[in-house]
Amino acid sequence: MQEGWVVSAHGRHYGVELADGSVRQSYPRGKKAQAAVGDRVRISLQGDNEGAIEAVLPRRNLLFRSDQQRSKQFAANLDTLLLVVATEPEFSADLLGRSLVAAASAGVPATILLNKVDRPARLAAARERLARYPEIGVPVLELSALDAEAARARLAPVLAGRISLLLGQSGMGKSTLLNALVPEAGAATREHSEALGTGRHTTTSTRLYHLPEALTRPGAPGHLIDSPGFQGFGLAHLSREDVERGFPEFAPFAAQCRFYNCTHRHEPGCAVLAALETGRIDTERHALYMRILAENEAAERY
Repeated sequence: MQEGWVVSAHGRHYGVELADGSVRQSYPRGKKAQAAVGDRVRISLQGDNEGAIEAVLPRRNLLFRSDQQRSKQFAANLDTLLLVVATEPEFSADLLGRSLVAAASAGVPATILLNKVDRPARLAAARERLARYPEIGVPVLELSALDAEAARARLAPVLAGRISLLLGQSGMGKSTLLNALVPEAGAATREHSEALGTGRHTTTSTRLYHLPEALTRPGAPGHLIDSPGFQGFGLAHLSREDVERGFPEFAPFAAQCRFYNCTHRHEPGCAVLAALETGRIDTERHALYMRILAENEAAERY
């Protein structure tokens, strides 16, 4: 038996890095050994370079999405989530908001990375759409992944000493950014389809990369996890209270609601709805909150 670190995942195949730096292709033994990249695991050695995952050690957190059919684990034991959006193609505020709700429920701080700022045509519009997020405690950093040196300088303070997950919908330039940060990653990139206004999936598995020295500091190595792009983000595993925690702008008003169990949808004396009416809460954000709750309630009926 040896303890290791899950550094890659593709289906039920996992790469587990051992203390000596070697990586064993490993398989879970039973459902209890289902792992995610970032997990610490205990494996039994099999042959020359394989292993069986016997146990997943206790996690600090796990970020995942879920719907009625299945769930998709992104990564475990994270220090930060980096959400990549771009000036073009237009990013989905719905997917961005759902990702932030998932991060909040898992206790993972998030930062939004606005990529492709070298394309000025839609830069002002992207900035306007993101203006609300710093107000609710989510920083927005602007960069161009094509300027690798500047991107590394911009992100070095965020990455050093942390395990970070790079996440974003398809077409946002996430693979190009990964290549800028970890040149040896060799991630495939592909121009997004102008006709469809979306991107193609260029990452098919989740993998952890050890960051180069330029992005770390002495005694504080950094690690970056890259996960496939996505086009949907279900949150069926979250309770109403979990969902509400993903909307921190509600909190100051929720404490003033007439009913302690107010859902902020229709109740009389709801201070959140009053703030919505006066523009102190963003209508698009509240509409997302309503959609997530409706989806989860519909799922519970089946």
